[in-house]
Amino acid sequence: MDGKNPHPQNEVRQPMIGETENRKTDAPHSETDSGNLSEPEFFDGIAKVVERARAHIERSVNAAMCVTYYEVGRRIVEREQSGASRAAYGRRLLDELSAYLTKRCGKGWSVANLKNARQFYQVYSPSIRQPLISESEKGQTALARFALSWTHYLILMRIRDADSRRFYEIEAASQQWTVRQLKRQIDSSLYERLALSRDKNEVMRLALEGQTMEKTCDMLKNPLVLEFLDLEQSPAYSESELESAIIANLQTFLLELGKGFLFEARQKRFTFDEKSFFVDLVFYNRLLQCYVLIDLKTGELRHQDLGQMQMYVNYFDRHVKKDFERPSVGILLCREKNDNIVELTLPRDSNIYASEYSLYLPDKALLQRKLAEWTAEFEETRGGGGRGNAATAGKEETNRPQPEERGHEHHRHHLPALQKAL
Repeated sequence: MDGKNPHPQNEVRQPMIGETENRKTDAPHSETDSGNLSEPEFFDGIAKVVERARAHIERSVNAAMCVTYYEVGRRIVEREQSGASRAAYGRRLLDELSAYLTKRCGKGWSVANLKNARQFYQVYSPSIRQPLISESEKGQTALARFALSWTHYLILMRIRDADSRRFYEIEAASQQWTVRQLKRQIDSSLYERLALSRDKNEVMRLALEGQTMEKTCDMLKNPLVLEFLDLEQSPAYSESELESAIIANLQTFLLELGKGFLFEARQKRFTFDEKSFFVDLVFYNRLLQCYVLIDLKTGELRHQDLGQMQMYVNYFDRHVKKDFERPSVGILLCREKNDNIVELTLPRDSNIYASEYSLYLPDKALLQRKLAEWTAEFEETRGGGGRGNAATAGKEETNRPQPEERGHEHHRHHLPALQKAL
């Protein structure tokens, strides 16, 4: 085969950058066709061409910058390792290299930046088996390896735990987090909170795949961190004030909820038997294809609150959701919950969850210790020896019930002591 299409008449040509993808016909346009477009539409079309080109260039430049820093770091490390007195030699090497590169290549090659390049290589080299700049085809592979900006990687490479770092890298790329959003998610201990809301095998998936949305319990994290609301940690605010603060910061709240959430309504009203009821917040998760109802509680959770949410969920399941959609999910978001009340009030297969929220960033060190303790306990109960790693743990077999089967059990027993400590 010479690589040509054996059926050229059936070939579908991909549109080039700037070419409209929604052509109504393949016939060539006459000069009069363009006259059907208003000037704003015409201008908008050209602006989109420029914007797409700029985005493409930006991605290419970011990837090329990361590849460059990686290769610079590799050569520095290999050179330092051959030095007789590593510390002294390394310092002199960086000073001289910084001066040389600045003179020849311009600004951006300070000793601090060279140290960053060295650390970048040391952190990411275990997952990269060959030099990234050697042959042309490898160069294309290198550009695909680094999907984020150099500024993103400056933050990521300072995360010591490899599983946690890989999780944030996957999520930042797939969700297109800005640098600010990435830093916020790290500061809020997103990885640890998700890990503590799952069983051990699901934790391993976090490092391999990021946050997945396959089961309703995948959307849960304990606690939900709402530090961006700027509310004081006191009982002075009302539920309506909490709701208003969430609406005012809806974009960040959606980021905290996780993947696939779409906002539908605030104080969603429904009526039956001549009585009206209101759901505080209604969302839809497009990945799970289900409604997510959230009721806000500024005080301690009561069994009446759980019963009310069950009624909300039943109504949506019977009168709102379509046949192809999954059962609705109810979440009681509260300042304080009692796990015993939740367990005794709700059936095990219920789609109702209680989750505490926090108005300040959690203690990351405490969460990490709790996660390490829980992981160690899990390994001991299974007769395992050691933590293992993300690359192999997903292949392990276990008779332990899966989260969907166990209802609330999987995220109840890890957290009471931790939440009180926070």
